[in-house]
Amino acid sequence: MATKKYSFAGEQVEMHFDASLSRLSKLVDRQGAILITDEHVYRSHTSKFKGWNCIVLKPGEEYKIQPTVDAVVGQLIKMQADRTSILIGVGGGVITDLTGYIASIYMRGIRFGFVPTSLLAMVDASIGGKNGIDVGEYKNMVGVIRQPEFILFDTSLLATLPDQEWSNGFAEIIKHACIKDAALFSLIKQYDLKKVRSNSKLINSIIHRNVDLKSTVVAKDVKEKGDRRLLNFGHTLGHALETQYELMHGQAVALGMVFAAWLSEQMNGTSCVSEIEEVLSRYGLPARAQFDVGRVFKILQMDKKRERKLMRFILLKKIGKGIVHEIELSQLKQQLKTFNTLNQKGS
Repeated sequence: MATKKYSFAGEQVEMHFDASLSRLSKLVDRQGAILITDEHVYRSHTSKFKGWNCIVLKPGEEYKIQPTVDAVVGQLIKMQADRTSILIGVGGGVITDLTGYIASIYMRGIRFGFVPTSLLAMVDASIGGKNGIDVGEYKNMVGVIRQPEFILFDTSLLATLPDQEWSNGFAEIIKHACIKDAALFSLIKQYDLKKVRSNSKLINSIIHRNVDLKSTVVAKDVKEKGDRRLLNFGHTLGHALETQYELMHGQAVALGMVFAAWLSEQMNGTSCVSEIEEVLSRYGLPARAQFDVGRVFKILQMDKKRERKLMRFILLKKIGKGIVHEIELSQLKQQLKTFNTLNQKGS
């Protein structure tokens, strides 16, 4: 096991790599700890939860909402959780989001940590301190920025994941490579999903590299005033598609990245669409899809990156270098229409 500490605006987070869930009892006192997980994770790893206080939630993005928060708070009160308690989210991005948010508001803030169990949560969702819930069709509309005390990475938990969940995580890995790490892009371009899954040393290395990349970006810009905005590459359109068409997060972000790459070509002459599409296909992710522009734009224009009539859109100067580009909403809508028309023609 390797441990590395990161500082996010004065908040220290310990990252425990190549670790085991059994290590958790060394990090926290079982008596004061409450594990929050979902039914899928609990059923897959029941024996690992023995001896721990647990709250088991229904799985899925549709439960990342205020009624779930209210229900958990009610359970915490019944369990007599106090300011010395610590919540530990054991699960994917929905669980880490909920756990961080609930811990931040319960008794005005108690301690929390994460044990991510999906690739997506390991390389992205659990890192950076963003904890939030959805409101209707709008993803992560309500939330806080607060760091966990620790994140424990046990890659053996990935063994039960289906291929589509691996693809889901690789969307964020590809995103990181596109905006900040051309060498990582070249590395994953040499493999495909099947080859990576069978190489535990490689996947541990990729996870560590992505955690380091995102942590370094966030540490310099916790409140998202500068470089942290680049982490939204593919997410502006992606989030809108995800809510309107019930896509998995990775599928939606993949489609959003292709649009952003295409828009990069229109706005600054960057030619990288085919290269990104090729890598997406290697990891079981979609590259093109037709959609209702009006329906999607209604959600997109409420994105948190919008400021009045301008959207801060993340484009690429080249593979490995993302940039923030301000675009008027009216122009963005027209570009979406053009892109969608090209998709219909099969271009």
